[in-house]
This record gives sequence, structure tokens and C-alpha cells, in this order.
Amino acid sequence: MEDYGSSEEDIYSSDQESYDGLENEEADSQWGSSTGNSCKVITRESLLVAQREDLRRVMDLLSLREHHARTLLIHYRWDVERLFAILVEKGKTCLFAEAGVTILEEVDVDSSVSSSTMMCGICMEEVAGSEVTKMDCGHCFCNDCWTEHFIVKIKEGQSKRIRCMAHKCFAICDEAVIRKLVSKRHPDLAEKFDRFLLESYIEDNKMVKWCPSIPHCGNAIRVETDEFCEVECSCGLQFCFSCLSEAHSPCSCWMWELWTKKCRDESETVNWITVHTKPCPKCHKPVEKNGGCNLVSCICGQAFCWLCGGATGRDHTWSSIAGHSCGRYKEDQEKKSERAKRDLYRYMHYHNRYKAHTDSFTQESRLRETIKEKVANLESRDSRLRDFSWVTNGLYRLFRSRRALSFSYPFAFYMFGDDLFKDEMTNEEKEIKQHLFEDQQQQLEANVEKLSKVFEDPFDGFEETEIMDMRMQVLNLSVVTDTLCKKMYECIETDLLGALQFSSHNIAPYQSKGIERATELNGGRNTKANNNITCQKAHDQTNGCTL
Repeated sequence: MEDYGSSEEDIYSSDQESYDGLENEEADSQWGSSTGNSCKVITRESLLVAQREDLRRVMDLLSLREHHARTLLIHYRWDVERLFAILVEKGKTCLFAEAGVTILEEVDVDSSVSSSTMMCGICMEEVAGSEVTKMDCGHCFCNDCWTEHFIVKIKEGQSKRIRCMAHKCFAICDEAVIRKLVSKRHPDLAEKFDRFLLESYIEDNKMVKWCPSIPHCGNAIRVETDEFCEVECSCGLQFCFSCLSEAHSPCSCWMWELWTKKCRDESETVNWITVHTKPCPKCHKPVEKNGGCNLVSCICGQAFCWLCGGATGRDHTWSSIAGHSCGRYKEDQEKKSERAKRDLYRYMHYHNRYKAHTDSFTQESRLRETIKEKVANLESRDSRLRDFSWVTNGLYRLFRSRRALSFSYPFAFYMFGDDLFKDEMTNEEKEIKQHLFEDQQQQLEANVEKLSKVFEDPFDGFEETEIMDMRMQVLNLSVVTDTLCKKMYECIETDLLGALQFSSHNIAPYQSKGIERATELNGGRNTKANNNITCQKAHDQTNGCTL
């Protein structure tokens, strides 16, 4: 196991590259976030463009019509790479069969049935050939039956994959036919059908999700690589892409869900009642003892013994209660009470520290405008010092480190408790790992507090020499806190979560420049080279067959 108990001297001396990088770090107009290319904002206007990117890739590779490509992508949850992998591994026949795509070259789906009349297999009526529609699978039914079928499925919310009416036929119906028939009777349902198809790119795509802002901003976020990440929408909301709750790294999504529920419900109130009260044996209401005598009385009038909870009479002396003896030790009841008391104190320990750092983050966030004013005052002075980007960059680092530190306490509560990982570690292993983690946490906490204190000083009134000293202090502490955050995440990912055998927890990776802010989608992805390689593999697998 790697030793994370490194001294601060080692951290100060081994981070010259980080030191230089921080000094040159570009000041971002959006405080505490970074801009990258791995996530995109999809607006309502760009949703169609984003969807057509993936449709075009599949259509070009397999020479398919649009509705066949969409059927494939919806079935494979818009995962183009997985679709291509299955094509290479299993071939096009299996690929199409699993998705319900049927292509028969001899079937002309755009023409009506040539015969003058035919019997519909659903309503069993003779209808004109012009009133019959044949699907890709070859099944023919009258337009009225098709229309009723489509209307029912759209109202049931099954617009994205409407199957053929024929018995045991799993082919997906042509969306153009659905649109044409439904629009004649219910234009509003046809519009709803088109909207469902468009939004399936978000609803069925694990790499694209709606921004969880309230009220909703109307944007969706697409990530390119890892779904376990934290992103910032163009509306300013930062959230966990995996579970759509607030950004909570280094907590896993499961840990954060349990923690928020624990803080929200009344479980700890129940624990307090268990520790400090006992139920009346008559009305069963909780009773708190407010004196030294072990004979207590409930508001219902029932007297009972505080030691054992048994109902008694009211006559008693300093040493005994008339007609009652409770000298026998009840181990289960004592153990339950002690366990509840211990669990309550443990929860309070972690919650109080989590709340303290969360409150500190809120207070420090209010420094933004104050710091901007101080920097503006310094820039207006006649001084040789002109570059004060180290101030804003140091403040970013403080925000990021404080946030990581606050969420490290809910992580520790579950990592070293008995709720999730009781069978993953022995008590000795748990103790060693807990000491390693708490050493990292303690070093980070100390340096975050130092960095926070520096920004509270009225540095806009400092002399040049004092400002230079403060600059060196901010840069140094910023590098140290960044390094310690990285080491704490490495400890979590490698020694703690990475060593689990019976469960899997993933966390968003640490980003030195903060949570990435998604950029507007304004063009196609650079996938030409990848497509060429994949197409060649698919071509070799399918012997160059064209559909």
C-alpha cells in the first residue's frame, strides 16, 4: 500500500511545475470552472444537429435509410461505437435481428399493393389496394387498422419502437409511414411522435442527459468519454453527470444518495429518542427522565422503572420500589441502547465537520466580489505590479479544495462504517486505511484553512513588498492544496475504492482546474478517421455487402 503520509516540505519542494502552471493559469470569467472539449451543451436548436451526426455515421456505414438507422441507434441507446463493435463481432444479420430491423430487397415499401382489393388480416374486411400499407417486414394491413395501432402506441408512450401488428413479428414500423397515417387523423399526435423521436437522443442515450436545473434551462449535456464526471451547464449549474445531483466528488453516487437521505429524514431524531428516552409500558410514548429517581411517571399516569422499563406501583424508598425487582441484566437491551448512542455520536462527528466546511464554502464564495474590488484597487494604483491573476487563481483553488474537503467527510462516514463495506475489510485493515486517509484529510484541511486566512487580509492596502510576500504565500499554498487534493483522490481511488472486491463505487476524477464547463455544440465531431477504420473492419466482416 502506498504511503501517503508525506511531509509538507516534500510537497513544497516537489511541485515546481505545478507552481509555474498556477502562475500562468488563465483567469476564467466563470469562477471556479474550466473550459474543455470533452462535454457539449445541446440546446433545443442544436438537438437535431446532434442527432443527425450519429444518424449520418450509421447511414453512411451501412447504406441504410434514416428510419432504419434510428431504429438501430435507439435499440443500442445511441452508442455508435457499441453498434459498430457488434457489427464487427456478430455481423449485420444479428445486429439487425436484435434491433428489430427488417430489410427485404424485394419489398417496395413506397408503393401500394398492386391488387385491386384484399382482405385485412386484422379487421377481416375487404379493402381497396390503395388503402393498404405494406411494411418492411412484408406484412400488409389496411390503413385504418395501422392508424389505430399507431395512435394507441403513441398514447401509451411507445413512439420510439412501434412494432408490426402481425403475430410474433418484431419488426419496427417505418416512422415515415407512421407520420403519414397519423397526421391525417391526429396532427397533434404526429407532432408528439416526432418530438419523442427527437428527444430519444437524450432519453435513451447514456452519454447525453438533461440539465437538472430548476426551473429547467432547456439544455442537455453530452459527454464524450466517461459518464462518471462532473460538469457545468451554460446556465451555471454544476452537477454530477452520473446521478444528476449536485457535484459531490469524492463521494460515490451511492454514498451521496445515502448521505442526503440520512440528513433529510428523521433517522437521527429516532436515534436520539432511543438514547435518551424509554417507552411507557402502558401508552408506549417516549418518556425522558428529568430527575435522579429511577421511578418515573408518564403523562398517562403510569409509573414504571427507568432501569428496566417495567410497570410498577408508586410506593418506593431510596433503594427499592414496592413489589418490584429489576436486578437482572438484560444484555440485548443494553447493547441496543449503546449501539444507538455510538451511531448517533459518530454521525454527529462527520455531519458537523461536513456542515462546517459547507458553511465555510458558502462564506468564502461571498468573497468573490470583495476580492474583485480589492484587485481593482490594486490595479488602479501607480505600481510596478500589474498582474494579479494569482489572486483569482488562488481563490479558485480555495473553492475547489474546500468543496472536496467537505464531501470527504460523508465519504469517510460510509467508507469506514458498517453500512456498505462491513465484509470488505477486517477491523485491522479498516483501521490502517482510515489512519492513512485521515492523515491526508488533516493535511489538506490545515492548508485550506491557511489559504482561506490569507484572503481575509485587507491586501489592497498593503505595500508592494507585502503584496509580493502575499503572492508567494498564495502561490505556495495553492500548489500544496492542489497536490494534497490529488493525493487524497489517489488514496481513495487506489487504496480504498480500488481495493473493494464485492462492490464497485466510481467517483468523478479530480480536476485541478475545476469542474469542466460544457461548450456549445456548433459542429460535427471529428470522427472521420475513426469511421474509416471502423468501416474497413465492418466491410471485412460483412464481405463488403451493401444493403
